[in-house]
Amino acid sequence: MLAAVALALVAVPGALTLLLVEDRWAPLLRADDGARDRLHNFAVTHKGFVGAMQLISDSGSALAWQVVLAPVVLWLLWRRLPRLALFVVITAAGSSLLNTAVKASVHRLRPVLTDPVAHESGLSFPSGHTQAAIVGYAVLLLVFLPILHGLWRRAAVTFAVLMVLAIGFSRIALGVHYLSDVVGGYILGAAWVAAMAALFNALRIERGRRPADVTQGLEPEQGPRLSGTRGGHEKLDDS
Repeated sequence: MLAAVALALVAVPGALTLLLVEDRWAPLLRADDGARDRLHNFAVTHKGFVGAMQLISDSGSALAWQVVLAPVVLWLLWRRLPRLALFVVITAAGSSLLNTAVKASVHRLRPVLTDPVAHESGLSFPSGHTQAAIVGYAVLLLVFLPILHGLWRRAAVTFAVLMVLAIGFSRIALGVHYLSDVVGGYILGAAWVAAMAALFNALRIERGRRPADVTQGLEPEQGPRLSGTRGGHEKLDDS
């Protein structure tokens, strides 16, 4: 129930943002154009700023996330946690497919600038880098927070939040996305992670309620797995 409520609270503003972009709502367009123009005017005269933004942006690319998440999946399989490994794979790959589908549906062109500092192909809404960032860092936190404690846990959460914000900012600063593209990526990514976490937890709970089928020799998965905790947070618990 809590997961469903959380998903709804994220999905509603996501749907609203999508409708406003499709309807070309004037205040939203003014905010998009204002953020684009101000950051672009600064970027064209500061090459060091552009280089830093490009580096941050590249850290959130699809290739970068493949390099990061592939070892995580292999580690989970080595730890004999196939369900958690499957959660990582489906959440990351499904997010990419969802982003492609929404982009094709909205079909919003990227910002057009007279003196661009970066070039990107494809469509604009929602930002794929931003969506991948919030999905990727959320997955990493769900996997690793239970084994982190104290200062390390707070540092991991802080770093993840700062990187998600920085990647979104870099896409606007480079002139390859509008502000609403980034906001849409945040919302869609958060909704997708919430949906996948709720689905995998529901499957785990349903599986736990079924009587053991000794005739097939089925045994519960060993080690930590995804489960709900008080306060609506996700964690890994041993069972």
